[in-house]
Amino acid sequence: MIGRVAAAIAARAEELTELSCTAQRVDPVETITGELLPTCSALRFIARRGSKVLRTRAYGALGRPAWLWGVRSHVHRKPRGKVLVLGTWNYPIFLPGVQAAQALAAGNTVQLKPAVGCEQVTSCLMDAFYKAGVPESALQVLPSETESAIRAIDSGVDLIVLTGSSETGQKVLRQAAETVTPTIMELSGCDAVVVLPGADIARAADCIVFGLKFNAGATCIAPRRIIAEQREADLVKTALRERLDQTAWATIHAAAREQVARRISGAISSGAVDVFGRFDETLLLQCGKMAPLILDSVNASDEIAAADLFAPVTSILRVSSIDEARGLVNQCPYRLAVSIFGPGNIAESVAVQFDVGTVCVNDLIVPTADPRLPFGGRGESGFGVTRGEDGLLAMSVPATISRRHGKFAPHLQPRQPKDAPTLLGALQLLHAGTLTERCGGLKNMIAAAKTGRGVGANQQQNTPQAKSLEKENNS
Repeated sequence: MIGRVAAAIAARAEELTELSCTAQRVDPVETITGELLPTCSALRFIARRGSKVLRTRAYGALGRPAWLWGVRSHVHRKPRGKVLVLGTWNYPIFLPGVQAAQALAAGNTVQLKPAVGCEQVTSCLMDAFYKAGVPESALQVLPSETESAIRAIDSGVDLIVLTGSSETGQKVLRQAAETVTPTIMELSGCDAVVVLPGADIARAADCIVFGLKFNAGATCIAPRRIIAEQREADLVKTALRERLDQTAWATIHAAAREQVARRISGAISSGAVDVFGRFDETLLLQCGKMAPLILDSVNASDEIAAADLFAPVTSILRVSSIDEARGLVNQCPYRLAVSIFGPGNIAESVAVQFDVGTVCVNDLIVPTADPRLPFGGRGESGFGVTRGEDGLLAMSVPATISRRHGKFAPHLQPRQPKDAPTLLGALQLLHAGTLTERCGGLKNMIAAAKTGRGVGANQQQNTPQAKSLEKENNS
């Protein structure tokens, strides 16, 4: 059924594209490539892989501990129950649409609260679900105001999935803590672009420009910081000047304008340099207009170097080594994603050193649309994942059923003097570090079986007691 939603979305593609047009997104290509195509791919992935991911897993004799002889187990995936999806304004189709689809595929009912201003596009998206056969009783759309989310949580839900700012995430978590309701938090980002020596500077600059312009910079994994050594930083700066000088102005969402203006003005007051000299705080606050902005001479301690801004702005941070770059990334409170540009093998060896949710090598943003991949952050960028197999599993809970076959149940027998030495010998036989020690464990088990007492785990074989026992056994 979820797979059929893709066809229903394709049938409404033009309407969805038109309804997604905002002051931030005026290019229909961005809606098609950034929302419709990834959403439909994710729906088809769920249809193709969902039943296999959520199937019951059997655990029989293979790999079972010997002392659990006769026990066979099954792990079932059960729905969490009622899932509340709190949507976002910057990607109102892709993000809540896939989250709702995964929750439904796992057997849950869903309440979806759209972001303010996204009511019409959400309604059209939900019609596609209903057209594909999803009953309205399983998928309910809530009013868009904040109070409806508060009421829904108060009334009782079994999982909350939020895409939003870190500040919003903290508010939701405080309310969820009252009822110990589990949550998945996909929150803000202040993502870095790390440019290594030997990187293709033109490619890096093209990707940064794409990331700054796409969706007017209102993307959680847009390039907010460029981290590079002196030479690479200068080269990237020059390449960006060539590419961004004639870029059209963007409109910043009303909810983000004040913070963006305050952070940029504060950075410039602290010594950061506006590379183009075009930032106009008054114009931004009054009309929401600003051109893509590059700030140079930004220090790692500046607020803007770790700020979750939804605008086409990036800062250049110069480092002396890759180790310093790694430290800047891993110490930032927002660790959603990182892009690395450099020779492939070297870049991948650096990638595994970053404590972030996603690393893109020689690209940014676009690879995260692969429906097979999980997506989630670290630190104040949230926790838990959506999308991919891991995201589908997150919408369910494991339920384990173990059954004992036969009458073998040694734990039900009366205690015997030989039990402790036999079990200690078995422990040594199974898990000791050397072959000699394991053989010693086997000897202890045999001794316990013969005498009813055995040799204690802390007794040495050359003690008088051990020699006496050995003589008795030989006789």
